[in-house]
Amino acid sequence: MYGAQIAFKNFVATKGIWGSSWVGMAHFIRFFESYEFWNIMWNTISLSIYQLLAGFPFPILLALSLNYVMHEKFKKMVQMVTYAPHFISVVVMVGIIFQMLDPRIGLVTLMLKALGFDSVSLLGNADYFQSIYVWSGVWQNVGFSCIIYLAALSGIDPSLHEAAVVDGATKLRRMWHIDLPGILPIAVILLILEVGRMLEIGFEKAFLMQNPLNLQTSEIIDTYVYKVGLASTAVNFSYSSAIGLFKNALNLILLVAVNRFAKKMGQSSLW
Repeated sequence: MYGAQIAFKNFVATKGIWGSSWVGMAHFIRFFESYEFWNIMWNTISLSIYQLLAGFPFPILLALSLNYVMHEKFKKMVQMVTYAPHFISVVVMVGIIFQMLDPRIGLVTLMLKALGFDSVSLLGNADYFQSIYVWSGVWQNVGFSCIIYLAALSGIDPSLHEAAVVDGATKLRRMWHIDLPGILPIAVILLILEVGRMLEIGFEKAFLMQNPLNLQTSEIIDTYVYKVGLASTAVNFSYSSAIGLFKNALNLILLVAVNRFAKKMGQSSLW
């Protein structure tokens, strides 16, 4: 928090934080008025919403499905297969994506050719960037994310299921009337936390997947902050700090708003 004040100063390393001149909201205004502002914000927000809508339900569905698997060996095998990708580093994951989507020898390209389609450079097309980013993330994290829901499902009273089976309830009915209400409090808490970091998409993966052809949709706040703050010839710590502070302020507003909405709806909340 002490260092955050450089967002309101014209920071010079040799002068230090206190010695640098105060410029107020100048860096924020510069970002708001820049020609890149709306494109960067649209890319960040649309990718965040896409990621939330695609990534949030799948761990719940996987946990509900695994909860009803009776064959223990098959259940453990599915858990291992779905958990394992989470432990792959981001750099290796992007390397796998490049190999899979290579327009000459990639597995996806070979499958398309086998089906009679022409090869397509998916990573070179800006329209496909968000889908590749989101669904590769879903594949990598869905298994690990469902652990919390499996733990919540294990805490549901078995007598509720026994009574439902006696009444002739199907598995789908038991999921809807017993399992989902049982995990709803933890699901709401996780949803609030996810919304609270919506704009924290992640620098590494987006930056590694960027290229000049998809930059129109792949340039987000995190990559832009890196480029203007460290990678440019004129390093500007104050400008990049102002952008980062703006992003964190939006995250805080979203967190408080969603938490208050959940509280008004009678659901679990962070406070």
